[in-house]
Amino acid sequence: MKPANFKSPFDWNNRHITIHDKIWYLPKQFYDFDSFQFSGWSHPEVFEKQQPICIEYCSGNGAWIAERALKNPHFNWVAVEKKFVRARKIWTKLKSLNLTNLLIASAEGSLITQKYFPSNSVKSVYINFPDPWPKTRHAKHRIIQTPFIEDIWRILENNGDLTIVTDDPDYSEMVHKVLQQSLGFQSLHPHPFYTVDYPDYGTSYFEDLWREKGKTIRYHVYRKVNGNDGS
Repeated sequence: MKPANFKSPFDWNNRHITIHDKIWYLPKQFYDFDSFQFSGWSHPEVFEKQQPICIEYCSGNGAWIAERALKNPHFNWVAVEKKFVRARKIWTKLKSLNLTNLLIASAEGSLITQKYFPSNSVKSVYINFPDPWPKTRHAKHRIIQTPFIEDIWRILENNGDLTIVTDDPDYSEMVHKVLQQSLGFQSLHPHPFYTVDYPDYGTSYFEDLWREKGKTIRYHVYRKVNGNDGS
């Protein structure tokens, strides 16, 4: 199965929000959000079984999440990747490995989360190597923003966890600052981040790349606490 085997279910002029062949499309420059009603994770066109939901944002070519879905069939996994060319690569892995517990969202992460993901419905969220957008004038493009983190808090179950992985020291500090200001999350580490390897965490294209270049990988792990007052 190759990425080219997958074709979009619509052309540009007829674009719309839909779930088709395990890909959830939220097309660029399409804003009629009320035209699509998401019935929840239990719908049969989404997942065959009702199981705890885990979401990865910035899924890239899907190496990490495909491995997670294969090794953890008792969870349902959602890969969120805004670039369609990458989403197609995840789709080839889904098909080749027959991953019925994986759904791909070809969409901008913060937008689809805000508009459609149900509250208190997700066990774990992972954000692996988000683009740091290092220049100050590009900071608005970073996925780690207070409104997005507030939405992550909303969709997580009580005691659900959020893991953010980056190799960029400045971005790491920014992540820590944003999460520290969010009273709804509690760090699971006495320091802002881990630099030790996680057993069985899995790997990805970017993790392998940055490790080969000698960069330190930083793992930020937080848990949703009851209410938004840190209690």
